Amino acid sequence: MINLGIVYGGMSTEHDVSVISEKSIAENLNKGKYNIKEFYITKEGKWTSKDGKIIENIVACLKSCDVIFPVLHGLFGEDGTIQGLLEILKIPYVGNKVLSSAIGMDKVYSKIIFEKAGLLQAKYAYIKKIKDKYICVLENFDEKELPLKDICKKIIQKIQFPMFVKPSNSGSSVGINKAHDIEELEEYIKYAGTFDNKILVEESINAQEIECAVLGNDEPKASYIGEVIPADEFYSYDAKYNNIESKTQIPANIPEDISNTIRKLAIKAYKALDCKGLARVDFFVERETQQIYINEINTMPGFTSISMYPKLWEYTGIKYNELLDELINLALNK
Repeated sequence: MINLGIVYGGMSTEHDVSVISEKSIAENLNKGKYNIKEFYITKEGKWTSKDGKIIENIVACLKSCDVIFPVLHGLFGEDGTIQGLLEILKIPYVGNKVLSSAIGMDKVYSKIIFEKAGLLQAKYAYIKKIKDKYICVLENFDEKELPLKDICKKIIQKIQFPMFVKPSNSGSSVGINKAHDIEELEEYIKYAGTFDNKILVEESINAQEIECAVLGNDEPKASYIGEVIPADEFYSYDAKYNNIESKTQIPANIPEDISNTIRKLAIKAYKALDCKGLARVDFFVERETQQIYINEINTMPGFTSISMYPKLWEYTGIKYNELLDELINLALNK
């Protein structure tokens, strides 16, 4: 029997998604193969056992496991923090290591890596918020403090409306809005700044939203391609988890040659960030030109019953329980 620890919950805005992901994973694991230990982190950061008792010695509990599955989405879990703890304790764990987790969580810095890898992206602007001040970060990383209204004016010289405003470190579309004019742009930058002090403003592309699952360590493989069809104007948190009109389609409704290209680009992005274990790579395919743009990479994608990552692999030929076995084997052999 393999002593498998599942860490879930956490202090991020994606706490509830993590709880649902963990439930799906625990239900699908082979109980004859794994002795499962569940460690729940409250929204306040307290570690508890499944029966709700506070864990006094977290290190001892983690070290009692042969391998850890950190089913944590967002900050304090998907950003390299829990990975760093497990590295120090020398405990194998599912998923990406510290560097790729940290970069993948930070939309701005993953864009810098993608740019270096020659992957086409939407136009974007990068803003920092320090207390009540806003700083425009230029392409050469020079910084210029300006009133927010002036920063907005500079952005619209580079990017046309509508445009997306996002916290740099956030997942499940938390804190994201679509601005249609300068008043909304200013309002949404302020709102994104309540989630993170780094803010990303991106060009909106009239495109199909495409997702590809990647699995593996040194020789990763890509799944079939899936398409997200949001019920709202974009795939917001509410559209993902609360609106039953939002749909996913596997395989995506795109030509085979474009699908094959996306799979190659997904692996390139995965390797560029030095990913291990798993990731979901998201793309845009522009409707008019069929041009492919990379959107972002998710280094610990959701594992709920409606999540794309396990659904893509199921369509590709790997069942949910087999996928979990493979991820745990990759962790033990990383």
